[in-house]
Amino acid sequence: QIKLPNTKIKILQRLLSQAIDEFMKVNKIKGLEFSERLKHVVDHYNDRSRDEVFANEVLDDVAEQLTELLAQLKAEKKSFEGMGIDFEEKAFFDILEAVAKKFEYPEDKMIELSKEIKKIVDDKSRYTDWATRDDIKANLQVDLIIVLDQYGYPPVTIDDVYKEVLEQAENFKKYANFDRSNAVSCGVQ
Repeated sequence: QIKLPNTKIKILQRLLSQAIDEFMKVNKIKGLEFSERLKHVVDHYNDRSRDEVFANEVLDDVAEQLTELLAQLKAEKKSFEGMGIDFEEKAFFDILEAVAKKFEYPEDKMIELSKEIKKIVDDKSRYTDWATRDDIKANLQVDLIIVLDQYGYPPVTIDDVYKEVLEQAENFKKYANFDRSNAVSCGVQ
């Protein structure tokens, strides 16, 4: 509803940037994906021509793209609801899904595996200093290796899985005081 196109774009860009930053606290993988998409739209905005007619078309197009990206971010934040998992389990699911692009793995098994990973992470992270203790982190990695092996995931050794899961676990606990209901909405109403 803002009439000035540049102002509208800057406000949408700032709103999206803040929403993506908050979402990354909950789901790093998808947050990075949305961050890249925002960067692409902003680059398109910055590359507009000096031709005023074309520039106005670009401004309208960029505003529309930013609005659509915001709607997609809102939808992604709620995507866990229909899967039978919570938003933390969805973050682990997204990690498994991103790695599984290199091979085939059934989605239903990824959902069950993401639930198991969350249980392990919750168990190991109950200690306040777990992120700084190498013994607990090593134990977490061993438990992850075992559960991933039990589920036959990945069918080939890919170290990224362990690294990404551990980073996501640390991310959750780093923002543990982050209001969980706010985590779902991430500041975007």
